[in-house]
Amino acid sequence: MPSNEARNSTLEALSSSEISVFLNSDRVPKRRVEFRTKQTLFSQGEAARNILYIQAGSARVAVTSAAGKQAVVAILGPGDFLGEGCLVGQQLRITSATAMTPGSALVIEKDEMLRLLHTEHQFSDRFISYLVTRSLQTEEDLIDQLFNSSEKRLARALLLLARYGKPNQASRLPKVSQTVLAEKIGTTRTRVNYLLKKFKKLGFIEDDGGLKINNSLLSVVLRD
Repeated sequence: MPSNEARNSTLEALSSSEISVFLNSDRVPKRRVEFRTKQTLFSQGEAARNILYIQAGSARVAVTSAAGKQAVVAILGPGDFLGEGCLVGQQLRITSATAMTPGSALVIEKDEMLRLLHTEHQFSDRFISYLVTRSLQTEEDLIDQLFNSSEKRLARALLLLARYGKPNQASRLPKVSQTVLAEKIGTTRTRVNYLLKKFKKLGFIEDDGGLKINNSLLSVVLRD
């Protein structure tokens, strides 16, 4: 049977907002960086020495093949971590991270992050939960890519960007280009443009200078 201390650690696992407060506290050595749109946060092939925690703004994570073909593997926003591979022995970055909007991030050195995970149990519980969730989403992305139509893939990507079903769900998306969406779901920009117009006509999305996602878009994902 787990001890009272262990049970309390699980019950009192930090929330997303508490994670931000904790990482901003004096207990965590770090540096804060501000980034602008299209700024490179780190590049594929460079030394993996730290982990980033996004406080504001959004970034895309992409990989480039030897032939120069690029694929977007994730679009991340506030509350997300970047570069966590360094914690499990990754010597070089296997992806590149580029800012999609202006924002800021906390940069925590690898050794300091490992210390936090060993000594701050509530933080460790939350971080592990975050990594498992990200892993499951990556698995779902692969299944989506293999078995679903481009229409369903785009609808799912838009809902994920809007953080559908989460407490901090946002109806309006961060600025993201049709090219990035196409790279994310594995289709052409022309196809994405056609589908966005279709979604707008059906009332699933609205575009008044910024893309607004309506919950009705979920019907596309659930459709047989």
